[in-house]
Amino acid sequence: MCLAVPGKILSMTDADALSRMGRIDFAGVVKEVSLAYVPEAEIGDYVIVHAGFAISVLDQEEAKQSLLAFAEMDAQED
Repeated sequence: MCLAVPGKILSMTDADALSRMGRIDFAGVVKEVSLAYVPEAEIGDYVIVHAGFAISVLDQEEAKQSLLAFAEMDAQED
């Protein structure tokens, strides 16, 4: 099963649109992710990330709901 995970953009490189990278916070785990597919993304935005690429921008409410759902699933596993 593939899973796309929401994360918050902490910082971005100033590279051109195709090689722009961002540091993304996934509930305390920070990863480097390509932002090539979301040129409209800005620092502080939430993005959906799949396989190392941000594939869409979420509004803050959508991101909170997604993160809550992931937390609930995690709690059920324990």
